[in-house]
This record gives sequence, structure tokens and C-alpha cells, in this order.
Amino acid sequence: MQGVYLKNLSRITFLRELILDNNDLSDDITLPTLKELHTLTLNKNRLTDLNGLIEKLASKCPNLTYLSLLGNQACPNQLSSCDKDDEDYQRYRYYVLYKLPKLKFLDSSPVLAAEVAEAKRVGPFMVVVRPKDSDQEDSLSHELPGSPKYSPLPADMTQEEGKDHQGTFGKSKYMYYGRHSEGNRFIRNKDL
Repeated sequence: MQGVYLKNLSRITFLRELILDNNDLSDDITLPTLKELHTLTLNKNRLTDLNGLIEKLASKCPNLTYLSLLGNQACPNQLSSCDKDDEDYQRYRYYVLYKLPKLKFLDSSPVLAAEVAEAKRVGPFMVVVRPKDSDQEDSLSHELPGSPKYSPLPADMTQEEGKDHQGTFGKSKYMYYGRHSEGNRFIRNKDL
């Protein structure tokens, strides 16, 4: 439901609610200007670029008061990604509320006055910047052929052709028998 279908939405001049859940929409979504739209749900799509989406919504839907992006990678919550936590979700809320200050509900949770105040204060700093895949490929391609590879090991421990590193084994010189302070085995009784 991309491209042509979304362009035709501009013909509905008094569209107030738009539910586009489970439509496999991605970041290349193009919305027409919908000045009357106040409710938009884009749950469970393939949206990953939060910055681009919020910029589009701010310009195309100026009167938006209810927005839900749950189930998208752009909305970091524990239901859609196990490596996200409550702090990630709160940063997301501050950023969205900073960019769309007219929102009354975000992801089915009411927007609190304290959240709006905090979003005004910290919102510009809550954007998450990730390198693009092409940037990572470019950084890998800058290595010169024949240049030595970096190894964190000391030079005498790095493997050379035909030589394998031999492990070492040692024995502790100090054995604790419990005759000293039990609180910390390294504090002697005379030091207490």
C-alpha cells in the first residue's frame, strides 16, 4: 500500500484518522499533505528511520495529536527488540515529542506535561545516530593492501608463519590459610 495509494489520500480533504497498521510500509513512504489529520497509526510496518519519518510527519501532518509507531524498528521498545530497554524508549519519546509538540498521545500512552517540558529541554540531544551500511564498507575499504594488521597482543606473542604461540602456566606464591583477618584476606591482623 505504498506510492499511488498514499497519493490518493490527498483527495480526502477532511481525513481525520488514518490507520496504516500491518501494511509493510518502509522508510520510502510518501505522505500527501493532510492538514486535518489528527490520528495516525503506523504499527507493525518496516519503518527504521525515525528522523526521516518525523520530519515528514511534521511537514505533512501539522495537526497530528495521536501517533503510534509500535512494532517498528524506529520505535525502540522491548516488545519489538530484546536489546532495547525503557531508557531507549524514553529517549525516543522525548525526541518525538520535541519534534511533534502537539501530540497528546504517543504509542497509546498519554503525553504528560512533565514529559513535554523535559522534551523541550533534552529533545534535540535524544536523536540516535547510527552509521549507514555504506559508511562501514567505506571505512573497511580504506585499508591499504599489504599494510600490517593491528593486533592487541604484544609483538612476541603474535603468531608468525609456522610458529604457534605456546601457553604458559604459573603457580601462585601466596596461599591463604585463614590465619589473618577474615574481612579482607590482604589485611593483616596487625593493620586492623
